[in-house]
Amino acid sequence: MQPILKRCCGLDIHKSIIVACLLIEGLDGKVTETKKSFSTMTEDLLKMKLWLLDNDCSHVAMESTSTYWKPVFNILEDSMIVMVVNARLIKNVPGRKTDLNDSQWIATLLRHGLLRNSFIPPRDIRDLRDLVRYRTKLIQNVTAEKNRLQKILEDANIKISSVLSKTFSISGTDMIQALIKGDSSPEEIADMARRRLRSKIPDLIKALRGHVTDHHRFMMAEIFDHLNYLGERIADLERRIDEKLEPYREVYELLMTIPGVNKHCAASIIAEIGDDMSVFQTPQRLASWAGVCPGNKESAGKRMSGKTRKGDCWLRVTLTEAAWAASKTKGNYLSEKYRRLAHRRGQKRAITAIAHKILCIAFHVIQNGEPYKDLGPDYLERLHKENSKKNAVNRLKALGFEVSLTPLPVAT
Repeated sequence: MQPILKRCCGLDIHKSIIVACLLIEGLDGKVTETKKSFSTMTEDLLKMKLWLLDNDCSHVAMESTSTYWKPVFNILEDSMIVMVVNARLIKNVPGRKTDLNDSQWIATLLRHGLLRNSFIPPRDIRDLRDLVRYRTKLIQNVTAEKNRLQKILEDANIKISSVLSKTFSISGTDMIQALIKGDSSPEEIADMARRRLRSKIPDLIKALRGHVTDHHRFMMAEIFDHLNYLGERIADLERRIDEKLEPYREVYELLMTIPGVNKHCAASIIAEIGDDMSVFQTPQRLASWAGVCPGNKESAGKRMSGKTRKGDCWLRVTLTEAAWAASKTKGNYLSEKYRRLAHRRGQKRAITAIAHKILCIAFHVIQNGEPYKDLGPDYLERLHKENSKKNAVNRLKALGFEVSLTPLPVAT
């Protein structure tokens, strides 16, 4: 196998130490191998960078080990080509597992062009990604705190969730705050109901008659304060996200033309895949990277499994939410596609297929810089006109009708 690179380096990265193996091919074709170890402190990382630059190293490869690769990548990315590779793709020969051998193996694979780089977005997209993912975590914390508060209410035998469709609506929140204060009767608290909920005041009075102790009030007050704090932090994050999204405002607006994609989904899609689709080349490769397309497992001419592969779990969750939202809409291609697939393959497979569709649409929307143009709910019937006609005739025959089809004259 012919080598491709003349000067390259493989890095085996750990929490406290980095082992580097530098391969340099001389004019006579002989390869000089130099191995060095560096600590992960910033001072030593800068020394490693200077050492690589002094030796005219053009390419560096490393495993995507936890988050330890990030500071190394941040320091080297502006000076040379840095490849972050999935560790599963560069496993060494069993029985030769040492740090020196690992760095040498990575450098050898890199020199012969056998490594595939992982997608690492630009710095501003990485910053946006951190913000969006953190907001998602805080929203999950809000949901967890609301569930805890609901458990406290049940423990006190306060059954407002059996009467209110949304416990944390404006009326529900006012009632919970009154319960925390503990100076109002069930009748006074039930009178806080608004609008149509006032018709349920007799049921609310019954639901609010419980056994609320000082411990219950203390726990509810703590959880309520935490919910308010989380709400403030989420609001601050959303303001920061809006600032980071400003250079991508056009793409952001275009993505929201896709059914099921709201502002949070659009921000998450940009944060995960960026605005440069040339790195993925085709929508099929993007779907494979995200893990929303069927997997390939075939042997002896038989397809063994089509289970989806692992991919970007953050993007997959976002696309699944968008797919559920799109399935609830009416009068568009995606909702009709979901309905047909869910009838044949079940809801879960149908949602994954719609998530795949949404990601492919997002690829073309970003690449072409044009809003989404819906194909229409009747597109599939027009595409498979003969099949649709045959299915309709068969259904009528099954109901006991004699069917005779006469095409309408074409309008001039």
